[in-house]
Amino acid sequence: MHSKLSVEQLVDRVMAELEKRIAPSPSTSPTISSQLQPKSPSQSPSQSPSPSQPSEDRESVGDPVESSNVEEAFSGLRTSHVPNPKWEEGMSELIASTPARIGVWRAGTRPLTRELLHFRCDHAAAVDSIYGSVSQSLLDEYGLFTVESCFVNTENYLKRPDMGRVITNEGVRAILEHCQRKPQVQIVVSDGLSANAVNANFADVYPSLLDSLGELGLSTGTPFFVRGGRVAVMDPIGDLLEPEVLVLLIGERPGLVSSKSMSAYMCYRPRAGTIESSRTVLSNIHAGGTAPVEAGAHMGTIVRKMLEQRTSGVHLE
Repeated sequence: MHSKLSVEQLVDRVMAELEKRIAPSPSTSPTISSQLQPKSPSQSPSQSPSPSQPSEDRESVGDPVESSNVEEAFSGLRTSHVPNPKWEEGMSELIASTPARIGVWRAGTRPLTRELLHFRCDHAAAVDSIYGSVSQSLLDEYGLFTVESCFVNTENYLKRPDMGRVITNEGVRAILEHCQRKPQVQIVVSDGLSANAVNANFADVYPSLLDSLGELGLSTGTPFFVRGGRVAVMDPIGDLLEPEVLVLLIGERPGLVSSKSMSAYMCYRPRAGTIESSRTVLSNIHAGGTAPVEAGAHMGTIVRKMLEQRTSGVHLE
């Protein structure tokens, strides 16, 4: 059985293979790729970069940024790829302030090979999140039964958000059959736009949320999973079960920074016609954002405030 590679390890292996293929032989003339490398503005046409001293404008597989030190290149201690920035301190502060792709530089008119590969890996992860599925073993472990919205399939789900807000007739019957009516707090889980978000965070968020609610003396109803749900699926569930507060844990739209980000939408007495400003949301729940365990604990505090103030959303103090 092969061990699972991280994105960084995969990119590093691809870069190593590329280095083997383009490395010039000592007995041969310069390769086509080396002849096409862009020259520095200060370099005369007759000059060419020394193999031991790569030009700042060209990509070198031996450059420190392109080294095999993957942990340094792709961890939170990222460094700028821009050669000789005019304000190095400012560049470093900017990179440290955001996970966005800043200072990635280029090789000629294209991004550096490593950066391009990493971009494509992150994009593929985002697509996988949308088209993926939540682990059945995870749902079974926490005793969640499954109902479906009227989303039909992923393509239709993306085109028709309204169909993700409606529970199927079979789902309605299952909810009425299995769930406690008029609970104080009803917890619902949905894949939304990122099944990977549920797979990655639910096992930390859910127990923490239950512990928090229990410490505050709040009771919960029967949790379940909605496949193909949208945020407003809270409303028909509210009509069916009439909870005081409904908490929806749902996968966020994936991006290139994280494809595993979850949101928690909380609403006091959600019913048909509830407007979006009446929902309270705790977003960006993932390993690189709001810590899942911390998010679960904080949700309990928010739910208690909703019950005390008998409101949610913009009216919650």
